[in-house]
Amino acid sequence: MFPKYDVIVVGAGHAGCEAAVAAANLGSKVLLVTMNMQTIAQMSCNPAMGGVAKGQIVREIDALGGYSGIVTDHTAVQFRMLNLSKGPAMWSPRAQSDRMQFAAKWRQMLEAHPNVDFWQDMVSGLLVKNGVVVGVMTGMGLQIESQAVVLTNGTFLNGIIHIGEKQFGGGRAGEQAATGITEQLIQLGFEAGRMKTGTPPRLDGRSLDYSRMEIQEGDNPAGKFSYTDTPRLERQLPCHITYTSQEVHDVLKEGFEKSPMFQGRIQGLGPRYCPSIEDKINRFADKERHQLFVEPEGWDTCEIYVNGFSSSLPEDVQFKALRKIAGFENAKMFRPGYAIEYDYFPPNQLKLSLETHLVKNLFFAGQINGTTGYEEAGCQGLMAGINAHLAINEQEPFILKRSEAYIGVLIDDLVNKGTEEPYRMFTSRAEYRILLRQDNADLRLTHLMEKMMGENADSAFGEAPSIAQRMEKVREKQAAAQSIEQYFKETSVTPDQVNGYLESLDSAPIRQQVKLHGILLRPNVDLAGLRNVLPDLDSQLNQYDSDYLSEAETSMKYDGYIRKEQEMADKMLRLEAVKIYENFDYQQLTSISKEAREKLSKVRPHTIGQASRISGVTPADVSVLLVHMGR
Repeated sequence: MFPKYDVIVVGAGHAGCEAAVAAANLGSKVLLVTMNMQTIAQMSCNPAMGGVAKGQIVREIDALGGYSGIVTDHTAVQFRMLNLSKGPAMWSPRAQSDRMQFAAKWRQMLEAHPNVDFWQDMVSGLLVKNGVVVGVMTGMGLQIESQAVVLTNGTFLNGIIHIGEKQFGGGRAGEQAATGITEQLIQLGFEAGRMKTGTPPRLDGRSLDYSRMEIQEGDNPAGKFSYTDTPRLERQLPCHITYTSQEVHDVLKEGFEKSPMFQGRIQGLGPRYCPSIEDKINRFADKERHQLFVEPEGWDTCEIYVNGFSSSLPEDVQFKALRKIAGFENAKMFRPGYAIEYDYFPPNQLKLSLETHLVKNLFFAGQINGTTGYEEAGCQGLMAGINAHLAINEQEPFILKRSEAYIGVLIDDLVNKGTEEPYRMFTSRAEYRILLRQDNADLRLTHLMEKMMGENADSAFGEAPSIAQRMEKVREKQAAAQSIEQYFKETSVTPDQVNGYLESLDSAPIRQQVKLHGILLRPNVDLAGLRNVLPDLDSQLNQYDSDYLSEAETSMKYDGYIRKEQEMADKMLRLEAVKIYENFDYQQLTSISKEAREKLSKVRPHTIGQASRISGVTPADVSVLLVHMGR
């Protein structure tokens, strides 16, 4: 019935979809197995992509040939660039999506790929021979063979949904949990744990009074995620902002005695940076109100997502509290919020390629590794799919460094530090965030994919452009930025041309002709301001795309900081270049601490640089390792 596949991907959430596409784009024949073909790429929680640091990840996925950015651009209802009041290293794109269109577009793009097949079934176990995964076993009793398997089970592994004192098995509202895999992996020697996440109630937008809320419009003109020729939004839906109050908090407290979280029925830890509303009012008792974002679910629905009101309290308590919120006085609820508890596997059981140490050619991606968020899941799926293809073709794994991508930071953190609570990406986690901006992911990463794909870089499937086509745009962008910078360094301006503008910014006037480049480097001076007062400059720059102008401006204004950070990264890369023998016996190193021996033996770092980032490994331990590696 089935051929032998190159790669089987289990689960069709954000991680699974990107894993399937990544392996298929490289030439692997992929089977995507999901329990429900109608929920492929479902936005289980908020109808949005991107955000602080997450937006950078979506851009990186796009630069590496993934589909998340393309799908988001085709299905967005609003786009905003966050943190524009801060420096460019902090700017983060975010888009509200049409939930139904998003899933439909993902499925359409997957079905357009000739290397992706589908099967609707529950995977109940793995086929493992001599420490190598050779396929999967399904709930129907089928055995499907493959050379590699990527597990992206999300919240479905032994999932339990909690609403007040009610609890029932499920991986998502209205969908059954997946069983069997956890128990088998534990038998194989894996360590498992429990985590918790939650979602807020969904409301009928027709029952809300938006005049009592603050409106939040999208950017004009709207930006986009993908570096490819995807459409830009011409019209947008607004979001709104409202707040809880002390009265709302008092109503919620009435349900605390039935809260599964406070009564100990939930054992798993929830996301620290996205707590439930009951957790917020308990932990931040001094706060009189909490901000809520009222987000539309799409163009053709009245369903509303209440961002910031995640809850597992009884549904009647949720409803009563919601009606005390400004604008929600007559609110009708479509469904209550709930918490969900599920199995995960501490990620220090993985290699940096996301392949497991215990079973060859078995890869984990997404919430099974203890992360939270569509973007974190999607980038892991992408990397697992790429590395599954490389592993079965006996090629070196594709591993991104911390100085190359937020994806590199995320995977390095997971593998070397592990996590006991849902891991979420922030700009503060990246020590080289000036290098890892949202505007330059294509310049940082696309050439790596071109090199990996070699003569197959021209391959294009469905609507997605080939890596070769993407590299053409990268080279065009690089050439444009260089040309703009050269113009600024060669073109002079006189005092009468710019002094009025400079004085308006409280910047010292010039007394003689100076190069435009020097003017741009001043604080508060920007490209837009200079174009307003210099018609010749405006005419010269009109030929360039706005993204190219932004890249050139950032490169010029922050050149000193960028070079300094690159030098720091290059110093650390020297340690990354020192490889550790694959089967090195750390127990023989009696001159390092027992803790270091245990951690190194468990993580099995690939390089000295990776070893230096493992908690419990000291600089002195690293020096001993360097001696043993002949350095």
